[in-house]
Amino acid sequence: MTSAAKDVKRRGANAEEMGARQRDISVSEFFAKNRHLLGFDNPRKALLTTVKEAVDNSLDACEEGGILPELAIVIEDLQPDRAATVKSSRYRVTIVDNGPGIVRKQVENIFGRLLYGSKFHRLKMSRGQQGIGISAAGMYGLITTGRPMTIVTRPKANALAHCIELAMNTKTNRAEVITDVETQDFPPERLRGVTLGARALASEKGFLDAIEFPTGTSVSIELEGRYQRGRGSVDEFLELTAIANPHAKFVFVPPSRESATEEDDVPLVTQGAASAASSATTTTDTHGVIIFPRGVQDLPRETQEIQPHPKGIELGILLQMLKDYEATEKGSLFNFLQERFCRVSAVTAAAMCKKVGATTRTRAGDIDPPVAEKLFKEFETTKLAPPPTDCLAPIGVRQMLAGMLKGVRAEFYAASSRDAAVYRGRPFQIEAAIAFGGDLPCDESARVIRFANRVPLLFQQSACSSFKAIAETAWKNYGLQQPRGNVPVGPLVVMIHMASVWVPFTSESKEAIADYDEIRKEMKLALMECGRKLGTYLRKRLKMKRESDRRDVFERYIGEIAKALHQITGKNPKPIYDALLLQARAKTAVADVELDEDGRVRKPSADAVEEEDDDGVIIVEGAIPALSSTPAKQAAPVQFDEPVTKEPARAPKKAVAPAAPVAHAPPKKPAKRSVADTPSLF
Repeated sequence: MTSAAKDVKRRGANAEEMGARQRDISVSEFFAKNRHLLGFDNPRKALLTTVKEAVDNSLDACEEGGILPELAIVIEDLQPDRAATVKSSRYRVTIVDNGPGIVRKQVENIFGRLLYGSKFHRLKMSRGQQGIGISAAGMYGLITTGRPMTIVTRPKANALAHCIELAMNTKTNRAEVITDVETQDFPPERLRGVTLGARALASEKGFLDAIEFPTGTSVSIELEGRYQRGRGSVDEFLELTAIANPHAKFVFVPPSRESATEEDDVPLVTQGAASAASSATTTTDTHGVIIFPRGVQDLPRETQEIQPHPKGIELGILLQMLKDYEATEKGSLFNFLQERFCRVSAVTAAAMCKKVGATTRTRAGDIDPPVAEKLFKEFETTKLAPPPTDCLAPIGVRQMLAGMLKGVRAEFYAASSRDAAVYRGRPFQIEAAIAFGGDLPCDESARVIRFANRVPLLFQQSACSSFKAIAETAWKNYGLQQPRGNVPVGPLVVMIHMASVWVPFTSESKEAIADYDEIRKEMKLALMECGRKLGTYLRKRLKMKRESDRRDVFERYIGEIAKALHQITGKNPKPIYDALLLQARAKTAVADVELDEDGRVRKPSADAVEEEDDDGVIIVEGAIPALSSTPAKQAAPVQFDEPVTKEPARAPKKAVAPAAPVAHAPPKKPAKRSVADTPSLF
């Protein structure tokens, strides 16, 4: 053995030394080093993620408490005098809600521990799932500024509020309370004067009035961030959240200074659409404070928690469920199947017990792994009803159309809501909506708006199953241009929403939906339904325009024909002109079709066969350039150069004798020989 080899051998550690260096890793310590996994990978995104997590928690709490949500989002710039070249600043983000509040003993667990919450183990639709978000935002603020988060919560209307300052210990994944006092200051009085706009709003309309916030929670986090409007901003997140949650009211107080724009970001709502929305008493800007008012006065339907479906259980999970049931209930396998699963009746449970060699009295704890594997195979082969869908609260077709009409200025809107489907034994429901034409750009790729459980997804678009479903839909079949393997090109906005008891996100930051075949299939079917409605509308619009052009050709020559007949017959040209004009309008009656607000034909014509529009369609005729002239206007009266003479009393001359039968023939005969039926004009 050479000396070099001996040196290498001497420097190596033995098993005892290696074992001594091994220790537990705290989950908060792991995410503190890998905060990009949670959405805190740059200052601008960190600010957005903080607002997003707090808003999601507030909306969930209000809805679970049966309260119409009212949220105030305040962002304070703590370094307004910074240099223009500085790319980030220190902000204080505060979110106040009127929810049921939080009991004092749970504050440290909710805000000071990662992977702690009430939603992870429940099969019930909710925005939050993992128990990471708001505590991770507080951890990020502590890391970047050294400041603890401040929570003010009042669970009872006539009681004092609890004001707690706490910081997370990443080594132990536990909160350390710095300040704990009781106060009457809820909502915090300080927030009413953070900006000139907030002070003006408070004096005019009662901003953060204690009457509107009898109970609730206020969360303040200081962090290093970057505020900038445009795509992927706090403004866009709140705008899209308001579209998907019309039952909630949001008041947004932006910081006094915006960071310099480095990229050509544009918001979803154009300036024209924003002004139109304001005129319709929707989104308003009061002294720089943006208000997203409540659109409906009803909460989404209350969701119910369900048990797992046998089709979505894996063998290892089944073994663990049997152990847990034995430890808590000590019941039989027969009862276990009915109590721990949905859609398993007493008859089905008895049949399963018999097939695996057990009886209805066999204890769950006596089931060994081979028998459990047989039971697992029975789950796969037994025909069971799909899981119940009362655990879901979709947005709904009408609400999606109202949200798109409010946020996107277009000419045509369509929406579709699929029936609930199942992936891995978990129910989910897909909804889609599109907006076409109007002020939308014609030479750009379609805008894609993605939602999961009413929460906007602003990042990782290309990795999302919804984006892939849009790219795989054959939009050319509906009259749109589409590059191969990409989204369509044209004046189009596509909105897609997934509602589920457990959304399969691709990462902890919850920015994209995993690509399950069952999910993508339902998304494509919803998009195809919207596409068919759009294709029908485009064909109808083209037909109406074509008939309008035909009428223009008729009206161009009818006057000349009437004059020529007057010269031949000596009859008054005005009745001849009116009769020919009536024939022209009858032949081009499609140009006079009027559509109601749902896209249905308001005045159907007997000569035009119109397809009945599907439900879930809105057409804004004032925003349609191609249809601005339809229904066709009344033709201007024709001025005849020669004076009108009275019909002669005597019989006409022989030279014009053929005109007599035409004048006295039944109405159908002149119509058949009229100029309107000449092939050259058709």
